[in-house]
Amino acid sequence: MLFTMGKVLYYVASSLDGFIATEDHNLDWLLAFGFEVFQDHYDKFIAGVGSLVMGSATYEWMGRQEPDSWPYGALPCQVLTSRTLQAPPAGSGVRFVSGDIGQICADAVRDAAGRNVWVVGGGDVAAQFAEAGLLDEMWVTYMPVALGAGRRLLPVSAPTAPMRLAGTTSFNGGAAELRFSFS
Repeated sequence: MLFTMGKVLYYVASSLDGFIATEDHNLDWLLAFGFEVFQDHYDKFIAGVGSLVMGSATYEWMGRQEPDSWPYGALPCQVLTSRTLQAPPAGSGVRFVSGDIGQICADAVRDAAGRNVWVVGGGDVAAQFAEAGLLDEMWVTYMPVALGAGRRLLPVSAPTAPMRLAGTTSFNGGAAELRFSFS
């Protein structure tokens, strides 16, 4: 049996001007588009995911949206935090972590068992992965809206190496996904 290694992917939606949320972490601008047109694409993406990594703001936002459930079931999920957060939902694969991003990534890859690791967000978490050379690909669905300010898509501290466009998908309603490879 051939064992294939999954990839570490930053999969995210962004405004055209490069923001993934407003300054106060609001996503109403994104939710206004609805998700019916994206559902099949997302279902194919999530079917290949074996573990997740997210920041504490993303975790808390999800808890406010779905306080009595967890959308990722028992998938292993590391939440990067240096503070005490509300306990994860029973039966979820959530655990709180801090420390070396390289070790966190290695643990996520191990947990994924050959499938992809999804760096859910936010941008600060993805930037840590990118700056450490740990992201394989970045999948950005650009929504046809500008926010003017907010939480940046990839707030790196220095320019990245050039990425290679690995693929595109257009959606009804004007959104377009661009997939970039870091290798």
